Amino acid sequence: MTKKPVIEIEYCPKCNWMLRAAYMAQEVLSSFTDEIHAVQLVPSEIAGRYTIRVNDQEIFDRKREGRFPEIKELKQLIRDRVAPEKSLGHSDKSS
Repeated sequence: MTKKPVIEIEYCPKCNWMLRAAYMAQEVLSSFTDEIHAVQLVPSEIAGRYTIRVNDQEIFDRKREGRFPEIKELKQLIRDRVAPEKSLGHSDKSS
């Protein structure tokens, strides 16, 4: 049996981004209940960090992108790695 992926959201607690990280974790858990093992919230020791990883592979970095991910975008990034065949319904890419 293949081990289910772990999603990690590393956020800057000094920037007060914990609520944003928790909200994104809730959305990910709601959409990928059967496909993932866990979502981990990791307070960063690096100021300004907001990075999202799937099994230690970075999929989004706030500093590199110059912004936070939209929920729809985040779900698509995760889906493409953990369950490419899964439909995200209204959050899916338009054809």
